[in-house]
Amino acid sequence: MSAPLALGAALMLILARAAAAPDPEPVPETQEAPIARVEVVGVLPFADGGSEARLLPYAIQTLDRAALRDAQGANLVETMARRLHGVNVNEIVGSPFQVDLSYRGFRASPLLGTGQGLSVYLDGVRVNEAFGDVVNWDMLPEAALKRVSLVPGSNPLYGLSTLGGAIALESRSGLSDPGFEGAFSIGAHGRKRADLAYGLRGADGWHGFAAATLFDEDGWRDHSAGRLGNLFIKAGRTGVDTDWQLTLLGGRSRMLGNGLVPSYRLEAGESEPGLYETDRRAVYTFPDRTRNRLLQSALRLTHRLRGGSELTASAYTRNSRRDTVGGDVGDAYADYALDCADGFQADGTPLDPDECGVTRGEGAALHPASLNTTSTRQRGHGASLNLAHQRGPHAFNLGATWDRSRVHFAQFEQAAFFTAGRGVEADPEAEVEAASSVAGTARTLGVYGAATLALSSATHVTASARYNHARVGNTLTTEDGPRAPEAFTYRRVNPAIGLTHAQGALTWFANIAQSNRVPTVIELGCADPEEPCRLPVGLQSDPYLKQVIARTVEAGLRGGSEGRGFSATLYRTVNRDDILFGRAGVSRAGYFSNFARTRHQGMDLGAHGQWGAWRAQADYSYLRASYEADGTLFTGARTVTVQPGTPIAGLPRHTLKLGLDWDATPGLVLGADLQALSHAPTQGNEDGLVADAGDDGKARRADWSVRGHAVVNLHARWRPAPRWEWFARVSNVFDRRYESFGAIAVDMFPDGRLLQPHAGALAPAHARFVAPGAPRMLNAGVRYRF
Repeated sequence: MSAPLALGAALMLILARAAAAPDPEPVPETQEAPIARVEVVGVLPFADGGSEARLLPYAIQTLDRAALRDAQGANLVETMARRLHGVNVNEIVGSPFQVDLSYRGFRASPLLGTGQGLSVYLDGVRVNEAFGDVVNWDMLPEAALKRVSLVPGSNPLYGLSTLGGAIALESRSGLSDPGFEGAFSIGAHGRKRADLAYGLRGADGWHGFAAATLFDEDGWRDHSAGRLGNLFIKAGRTGVDTDWQLTLLGGRSRMLGNGLVPSYRLEAGESEPGLYETDRRAVYTFPDRTRNRLLQSALRLTHRLRGGSELTASAYTRNSRRDTVGGDVGDAYADYALDCADGFQADGTPLDPDECGVTRGEGAALHPASLNTTSTRQRGHGASLNLAHQRGPHAFNLGATWDRSRVHFAQFEQAAFFTAGRGVEADPEAEVEAASSVAGTARTLGVYGAATLALSSATHVTASARYNHARVGNTLTTEDGPRAPEAFTYRRVNPAIGLTHAQGALTWFANIAQSNRVPTVIELGCADPEEPCRLPVGLQSDPYLKQVIARTVEAGLRGGSEGRGFSATLYRTVNRDDILFGRAGVSRAGYFSNFARTRHQGMDLGAHGQWGAWRAQADYSYLRASYEADGTLFTGARTVTVQPGTPIAGLPRHTLKLGLDWDATPGLVLGADLQALSHAPTQGNEDGLVADAGDDGKARRADWSVRGHAVVNLHARWRPAPRWEWFARVSNVFDRRYESFGAIAVDMFPDGRLLQPHAGALAPAHARFVAPGAPRMLNAGVRYRF
């Protein structure tokens, strides 16, 4: 066991000893006993009811309506990153609603081709898109959310892709939130947001609710404006024995996220500042536009049976579309730049240094750029059935889920030119050419059972198991024409068992769980080393890939009372047959393949409390995510040789979060929070090298990790009248310059300029590209409720 984990185990014992106390004296019969607050959370994302949080053999984290409302204009992902331990974000795309969220090193991302490891549900409907398992954060109805629950580990009850955890979102209703609520805010760089909600609680159990969110901004980076709008409607009735509710969700967005920008570059073996150091707001190439549309409906029926049983049935339909436009470097221009950076051509022929700095070849000079567009259409529907039974202190669940989706994806290319500012403009005389497409279906059946048994009043055991049967079929079309249809079937039984033991105000817990993820269409479409892809989104062929198996072991303790509490967890998750992008021979292309073993282990510590007018929260996370087998990775610019213990890129080892609120006067709250992260390995630099060995046989070594940083934020809210509230937030108060992700690639625009047609100009070189963190931002607004 590493030193931080051993320290965590020792700290858990100290906390246990400090929290242990004699049982409280019985309350005299003549004295009224206080009513204890019992927190009930869902053990399933697709059924009503739930279990007491104290009985769960893992440390679930929740954000209630008050925490979400008091976010001072921050969106859902920002709030989770500030308030939940183990959660971090990478601003790879550069848009506030297109961030890459990670929990314990597992990701829920809008980026196609990313290995997803978290499942996300809204009122029991899985919102991971069928094509690539991506999560479109901009399509979630934030104004309608009642509670967010973060479930750790490889919980089999949450279905496929729950490798490291699950996020369950619950919506509000007219029963819980009657009346009107509106919040309006403005901020720096043209940011404007409105959240509106109205709930109606009628007679005879009828209820209705509607919520909408509108967002618009110019963006703090160049060419990064974005806007979105969504509408959520819920109607239903609560009866004596039967409840029903119908929900509708529609959304549209247009986001510009311009990705990574080159930072330090390799010049004559030395690191030299790049475009990012010159202008943190700069973008590399543009446009990079994403349009999302969504229409979703769901129906849920709950019937209470005799004998403490409850039957829940639900069904949903979900239609989404995504259209992207990206301005990129053309193949000829890229080949030339890569040759200059490596010092030799792809076939191994040495390159004359005098040729670098000069565009080479008629095609490269004529069309150095490419305007790439994609179109994705997805239709899905499914149903679930759950029977819950309570017998004394024992609880049981038995049920099944069925999901079916159909996907059509197409990618197109058009020859284009670069402007002086690295913008891409299509050649009006060039034809739009189809690059690749895929049409496919996915069917998933899950059957599960779960039980929580009381071995004594203080000890409970929870056991569950789920059988997953998935079939993925598709037909690929490439430049060579359509391929023969193929289909793959995956089956797996995933068990879990856990134990809790209460000792006064302290609860010990331990849990072992297993889950699986089947390959996505994007991974199957680029999995043949004989037909590699230049980019993960380029589909070529679909040979078989194994499913990923994740096993999590965690243990810890939690406790607290009277507004104070703490939790401490040690965990380890091992992935078997993880799916990674690897290099194909000596070419610059790559393909997805199974990697024998990766591991995520660490600890999460959290504490919160209230002392008079002061409220404080502190969270610390330690994460050691590593490859645990020998292998090679292809990152786009170079090949990385990994061995057991090589760190996984983009994940800081240490994360500290602190928060403090002060009730300065009645109605006025002032507060501050801090997020501090240690350095994180850069993708392509995991082995300490920044470029592959040249013709001299020597590799170039440097530490290009993303540096650690700390960001301080201030916030305030003032209630001058019972129904009115003013709020304000200053993010990154000290305007700290920081980066959240890094990757090595070839900088094809030295000093931000196109390659010039004369000898002696700067040549392309390997560089560290980074995701810039946002500068100081002010946001202020008003909220009204009645």
